[in-house]
Amino acid sequence: MKPYFKIFLSLTVFLNSLIVFSQTNNPVQLIEQGRKTSIRGLSVVSNKIIWVSGSAGSVGKSIDGGKTFKWMTIKGYEKRDFRDIEAYNHKTAIIMAVAEPALILKTIDGGENWYKVFEDSTKGMFLDAMHAEAKTIQVIGDPINGKAFFALSNNLGETWETNKLDGIELNEGEAFFASSGTNLQISKSSNTFKKGTFMVTGGKVSRLLNARDQRDQYPLPLLQGKESTGANSIALSPSGKNAFIVGGDFAKDTLRAGNSIAVNLEPSIQFNQPQTPPFGYRSCVIYLTNKTLVACGTSGVDLSKDGGMNWENISTQSFHVVQKAKNGKAVYLAGGNGKIAQLAINY
Repeated sequence: MKPYFKIFLSLTVFLNSLIVFSQTNNPVQLIEQGRKTSIRGLSVVSNKIIWVSGSAGSVGKSIDGGKTFKWMTIKGYEKRDFRDIEAYNHKTAIIMAVAEPALILKTIDGGENWYKVFEDSTKGMFLDAMHAEAKTIQVIGDPINGKAFFALSNNLGETWETNKLDGIELNEGEAFFASSGTNLQISKSSNTFKKGTFMVTGGKVSRLLNARDQRDQYPLPLLQGKESTGANSIALSPSGKNAFIVGGDFAKDTLRAGNSIAVNLEPSIQFNQPQTPPFGYRSCVIYLTNKTLVACGTSGVDLSKDGGMNWENISTQSFHVVQKAKNGKAVYLAGGNGKIAQLAINY
């Protein structure tokens, strides 16, 4: 074997080793990309079952932990933007189309067929997020006649009730962001304030609201005052004792000032500023444990191991939404250009 060929072979092996090492040690592992859809809906049923939804009428499903995805464009809704999805298993899922008319569709056969369970063509109607706990599904939308829109189903989305007459009154320029489907959370706690539906608003005014009791309204110490500012996402800790809220300014997505706040929920509401905040605008945050959190946005992905007080940036890749398996520990992210990734960390 000639010396220069030995050198070439050694260099090739070394470079391949570097590539494998880099991929292995990168906590954000891309598993899907390139499809012409912006994904903001993500529901992880288990370590194996993943559903996503997005623009251009797109819905995707994997039943093998992201190794393969089955993509579908919903017939008759090819131009709709499905910004949120709630899935129950590999057969049953519900998707939400945001704008006039606002629509909610359901499948019970794995996406082969979809049927309409909700429609509202009210002028100005814009749905922002869904959240499900067992058979209960709640939906929030931008204000109609100055009041937040709210819809409720107690039978897996088959029928819905709305609150057009008695919604929570919002300020001028205050609304909800449809960025990740996570500015709405249902608390199962029996404690007075913690039991209810938490919502965070953004825009010119940013607040924490409890739909169960309209007296529970708290101004958030976050960046606000413009249409692009305010809270985007709220997560509740597994213990139910804490919450964490992220947002910022999506027009200046590297700005860290006023982009997050930690919340003590008992014995009374108390806000705590992080010492080291997330590294820019963040559209979604989740708890993995009571101490470990993940946040993502268009300027990167961050991790906290101390309840949200200090964050480290683990990726500069852009994502809209992150979710943990409802039954399992797998964590997935999704974003623009059909991008889906798995978060490979121990927690």
